[in-house]
This record gives sequence, structure tokens and C-alpha cells, in this order.
Amino acid sequence: MRKNLLSLMLVLFTISITAVNCRDQKSTGEKIEDAAEDVADDVEDAVDDVGDAVEDAADDN
Repeated sequence: MRKNLLSLMLVLFTISITAVNCRDQKSTGEKIEDAAEDVADDVEDAVDDVGDAVEDAADDN
């Protein structure tokens, strides 16, 4: 009985370790794509901010 319990615990431990280590790993291409999307989002935000500033300046005149 004790041997079966120990074996079961070992199997469960092995499965849990394996499940934790099976994360999705991004390839270099995916990392580059994510970085490019982040830069594009930042540029879009900056353009929106500049446009708002121009509209505010035009409203003040």
C-alpha cells in the first residue's frame, strides 16, 4: 500500500513538473512581430496626441 502511494505521488509530481515546464515559447520571428506591433501602437498613440494638441491649439485661436 505504501509503495503504491509513493508511486502515485511520484507520478503526480512528474506530471505537475512537466505541465509547468510546457509553456508556449515564442520564436524570434514572433518576438520581432510583437515588438513591431508595440512600436506601431506607440506611434499611433503619439500621432493621436499630436493631433489633439493641434486641435486644442486651433481652438485657442
